[in-house]
Amino acid sequence: MPVIAIVGAGPGLGAAVARRFAREGFSIALISRDQSKLDTLAAELETIGAKARGYAADVREPAQLEGALERAAAELGPITVLQYSPLPSRDYLKPVLDLTPELALEALQFSVLGLIHAARAVLPAMREAGEGSIILINGGTSVKARAGFAGTSVAFPSESAYGEMLHDALEGEGIRVSQLVIPGGIPKLQLPNGIDDVADRIWGLHSTAGEFRTMLIPLEDGRE
Repeated sequence: MPVIAIVGAGPGLGAAVARRFAREGFSIALISRDQSKLDTLAAELETIGAKARGYAADVREPAQLEGALERAAAELGPITVLQYSPLPSRDYLKPVLDLTPELALEALQFSVLGLIHAARAVLPAMREAGEGSIILINGGTSVKARAGFAGTSVAFPSESAYGEMLHDALEGEGIRVSQLVIPGGIPKLQLPNGIDDVADRIWGLHSTAGEFRTMLIPLEDGRE
């Protein structure tokens, strides 16, 4: 049975993606910091027939993140899809004149180094199998800096650069690396089916080869 690991799983987008992939026969590994919340979400998913487990980890702590992915692979099977979508701290949304080196470093650890550790944890099995997907979920500051969101404006482009390099390096091996840019809060985007439309788009990124970056809506229509 294929497995999706959702890093940054929560009751919104993470749950919607879990439901979408569960309909396609995937087991679900849910990763975030709060084990009790993960257990609640896993239990909710199991009521609709999904096989789901929660693994607590902080993406800023490499050993925790790698350990969570290793446990997920041991219990559920090799990771077929990695979704990297942890929700940035509001501290990363401070104005640029308030951005300290320490906060910038933390934002980079959160967005870039966390992704690198996660990718390196799952790629050996993907490359051995000759298939898999790594999907990045980012806000609009990944493609256009905003002085009011300094931390993500520094960190998201670096995360994007790493993802795009992976895309180029792995496209001949059957492994898809892609990025979905969501410029603004999902409830404000007024999608016909709301968050389920976003989950459908993420399923499409896994199931169909394409360019590295996909914009959920044009950047000028979003707010972040």
